[in-house]
Amino acid sequence: MSRRVVVTGATGNVGTSVLEALGKDERVGEIVGIARRIPNWTPPKVRWVSADVAADDLRSAFEGAHAVIHLAWLIQPSRDGAELERVNVRGSRRVFDAALAAGVEVLVHASSIGVYSPGPKDVPVDETYPREGVDSLFYARHKAACEHALDALEGRGTRIVRLRPGLIFKREAGPEIRRLFAGPLVPTALLKPGRIPVLPLPDRLVVQAVHSRDVGDAYRLAALEPQAEGAYNVAADPVLTPDRIAKVLGARRIRVPERPLRTLAGLAWQARLQPSPPGWVDMGLAVPIMDTTRARTHLGWTPTVDSEDALREVLAGMRETSGLDTPPLKPHAGGPLRVKELLTGVGRRL
Repeated sequence: MSRRVVVTGATGNVGTSVLEALGKDERVGEIVGIARRIPNWTPPKVRWVSADVAADDLRSAFEGAHAVIHLAWLIQPSRDGAELERVNVRGSRRVFDAALAAGVEVLVHASSIGVYSPGPKDVPVDETYPREGVDSLFYARHKAACEHALDALEGRGTRIVRLRPGLIFKREAGPEIRRLFAGPLVPTALLKPGRIPVLPLPDRLVVQAVHSRDVGDAYRLAALEPQAEGAYNVAADPVLTPDRIAKVLGARRIRVPERPLRTLAGLAWQARLQPSPPGWVDMGLAVPIMDTTRARTHLGWTPTVDSEDALREVLAGMRETSGLDTPPLKPHAGGPLRVKELLTGVGRRL
């Protein structure tokens, strides 16, 4: 039976990969891509709908759909807490309520490794680990709030699936990731392996990553496989330790304490030299390493790109100004010489 799948936040790093994965599955007849700004890029089976998940009617777009995949999320404007909460928390709750009211069979939510409470870096945790996030970062708090909202909706007829991926990379996302996290003042030439001689990183900055197209396939499985239910940790091997990150950049890693790194990140954010609040450092230092066994055995997901190659690819995308013709992924969305990023204020929504 041909199915219709609705995807919110369909034009970004993950959304474009989800559309590609769904478009290749013969079980999918139509994909409704929901975004604030309609892109010029239209992959197979996609029909675009313009909507703000925090303000506009959603139920009409969800009626008759087999699944709703909720990806819409803000990382910027990092200095406007009210706007971030309006979209991330209230907008997500509106999506959840509309999906259940429309009677969709499956609701798939984009959670994150950031939902987890601080945990171990040497023993992987499974999906039952506590989910209170990291207090100092809005992203983690909002992800935790959304999962708790979903907890209250379990057992009401719609099957609920939560994916908790690590860092998500692909070449085409390079410009967006650079704008969101590095800002206009970072020379991308420094991201070429060997250009940075030493890389100061603390021991606990241990993270996991996965290629965006592998994540897209995980969402496809979550929406279409009948056994998909509950939470799944999603990440590729190997775990990215400070030494592995330095190796990818062709640098020599030197050990540094955590506090000065966090203080420097905070000062640079306050001075509008970069767009990311220091809570991102806190999250990188705090989140546990995830056990991905359940995604591989129960969901049937297998990554095709290892984490080091995914990191190399996004760094290449930053240097080469890759991208796609969607508003978030446009290679020159920041304007000539990144002037729009500077004029709108580093850390604001473009």
